[in-house]
Amino acid sequence: MIYLAHTAHWQFVGLALGVVAWILTMITAGFNEWRLWYVADVSVVSSGVAWVGIWRACFYSHALPEMEFCRSIDIADGFVPVEISAAQVLMVVAVVCGLAGNICAAFAMRMVYFSVENRGHIRLVFSVTGALYVLTGLCSLVPLLWNMSSVLTNSTIDFPPEFLFPAAPVSQGVGSAIGVGIFASVLIIISGLLFLCYRYAWQALSPEAGPDRGTGDPLHGPWTVTTLSQKTVLPNGQKRDHPGRDNPVFHSEEDL
Repeated sequence: MIYLAHTAHWQFVGLALGVVAWILTMITAGFNEWRLWYVADVSVVSSGVAWVGIWRACFYSHALPEMEFCRSIDIADGFVPVEISAAQVLMVVAVVCGLAGNICAAFAMRMVYFSVENRGHIRLVFSVTGALYVLTGLCSLVPLLWNMSSVLTNSTIDFPPEFLFPAAPVSQGVGSAIGVGIFASVLIIISGLLFLCYRYAWQALSPEAGPDRGTGDPLHGPWTVTTLSQKTVLPNGQKRDHPGRDNPVFHSEEDL
């Protein structure tokens, strides 16, 4: 019986990091604070700052019936810049890929920690998990960096009149969602690399390992079958070892 639990400690850490990063990715997608618009006219935007996310644009106002005034941003709206449209698509893809990566990672850990037979697909499972994690990180990292670049260049958005936004902000700032999202993206990419670098999947199950691959301990060499020896006490008190023998009574019962 071959146990591989001692070979996948880092991959178990990768699973934990992947789950945390996926949760942070979902939080990032739902945050409104991707861009901070600082405005000079506080007659409507009472707080002097508005939040532009990928799904909504909001600000606090004492001049309107609603304390928090928000308007939805749809991908089909003509005023939506391409970086926000791309973010809406890519963040959804990142959430879905992250969920699939977590499921594959949990299955891979189950194969390592609990399964002792039929490990022929272990390389495939670990490779798919790593690829999904890396894809998740890239799908979220691209729109985050793209929107951060637009903030740093102070790119404006032509909001329609019903949004009550000024034509252009005095200045822009990077919102907390971008910081959280970049951290989550780096974290989940590291998780993917941990799964892709799993040593047993790439060495012990490689075609060059020969016909006996997968039948040994990847860290301590091949497993050997041993039998316990029996000891006989001689009249002078000394003990003599001799190989164990089968009891002939069991053979006679099997022949009946």
